[in-house]
Amino acid sequence: MRWLARLFCLVCAAPALACEDPICEVPPDSLDFTRLIDFQTFPSGYGVGRALSGVVDGKGVRFGERFLGQLLEIDTGHDHLVGRPLPPLTLLAGEDGSNLGTISLWGDNVLKGHGPRGFPDAGAVGEGSIAALFDRDQPALALDIRGGEGGTVTLVFFDRTGAPIHSLRKQVDRDTGTLTLLRRGALPDIAGFTVENADPEGLGIDNLRFEFHELMGARPLPDRARRG
Repeated sequence: MRWLARLFCLVCAAPALACEDPICEVPPDSLDFTRLIDFQTFPSGYGVGRALSGVVDGKGVRFGERFLGQLLEIDTGHDHLVGRPLPPLTLLAGEDGSNLGTISLWGDNVLKGHGPRGFPDAGAVGEGSIAALFDRDQPALALDIRGGEGGTVTLVFFDRTGAPIHSLRKQVDRDTGTLTLLRRGALPDIAGFTVENADPEGLGIDNLRFEFHELMGARPLPDRARRG
């Protein structure tokens, strides 16, 4: 009942925070989460880092390369996911060397996908896709985008049937920073998401936060943010 009460409060406050998109960026300090996946307990290393095999369990969320039903295009040298996932949303791992990996950046472990060149080729690190599947549906989440040299990152969010909810594309420079994302109306139907990029140096994700706890302050976006 407490969880339902908190969700009701978020639904009431959400219009002040939401944009016109199904999933909106909100200020990083506007939401509080109870779960954090920072990948610090994952095996890692410097240089090209470490390769991970199979679907990776993060406790409350699992990670793979893509979802069942999606095809993988590699003509550009980066993973590109095509097609709608089949219901129910199901993770698939990539082949060994083209799945996921971790790398240590300035003392932090970062999760990266391995692209078509295959691990341990340095040109593969960060150029593969990442798929994340939550154990239960979420109304909001936050994550850090790490790396980037002027390319783009694309996140696509799906419900449990595999239907797309929203696609978000952003320019990336040296670390885009935190993306804090709220479902319009605080609808708890985000079952999973994918991350792919078109960046010459590749990129990864860190500090995934989920399991909404409360809305911090319930204040509206600044005018400049609403216009942007």
